[in-house]
Amino acid sequence: MLRYSIFDPTGNITALVESPVPAADQAAVAAEIMRLHPETEQVGFVRGNDLRMAGGEFCGNASMCAAALRLLNGKAVGMGWTAVSLHVSGASEPVETRLRAEGGERFTAEIRMPAALGIGTREFAFEGLRAALPLVRLEGISHLVIREESVLFALLQDRPRAERAVCAFCAELGAEGLGLLFLEEDADAMRLTPLVYIPGSGTVFWEKSCASGSAAAGMVLAADRGAPVEFALTEPGGVLFVRCDPRGDTRLRGTVRRLSKHVLNR
Repeated sequence: MLRYSIFDPTGNITALVESPVPAADQAAVAAEIMRLHPETEQVGFVRGNDLRMAGGEFCGNASMCAAALRLLNGKAVGMGWTAVSLHVSGASEPVETRLRAEGGERFTAEIRMPAALGIGTREFAFEGLRAALPLVRLEGISHLVIREESVLFALLQDRPRAERAVCAFCAELGAEGLGLLFLEEDADAMRLTPLVYIPGSGTVFWEKSCASGSAAAGMVLAADRGAPVEFALTEPGGVLFVRCDPRGDTRLRGTVRRLSKHVLNR
């Protein structure tokens, strides 16, 4: 018997499994859940204060969901902010999240993201396109920020080609996971379209929102400006609020809501 819940963290639909599943079987179980719930973009496995993603990657949105699940299971959700600390795959240090109940199994959530292992620039080439891109290496996943002025931004209009590119770039980097972050900036708004590939689970998704990708975008902007940045980032599934200090403190705020609970007989 498999017990799991479906959560919506700013549109990045996430399933969290509470039943014990050996790590070797988690990718197959995740594939089964995603077949039953096609809107699901990722699956994590929760045991106490531990969260392991099906591909062993780090995921900020799933971390916020797991913190919400812990509060919901505790049956003692207060009116103010509650802090939850979790051990998450792809992160060597505990991940700290604060949640505030909004009613109806919905929370406002703020997460302190792990600091980057490195922020730099690397040149990439794919099918006749070549450009230097900001590369943010995080524990458990890396991200490439692609701005509008880059020739590689054209991949946003050719999604099958972009999906081939993210797989190729991930293999080139030897990364546990890779996001291509198509970032649009203008005077009124900032928009992010994230494409994420996780080799461990074999998934390629145009995610509705990406917490680690949002953090990576903030880290690049803060590094470019040499000063703290704070902005609202509009993504296909909603808005994440990003606050980043170039010294390494990055926080995200968004919403988390449990959509449903399930029991699967296997």
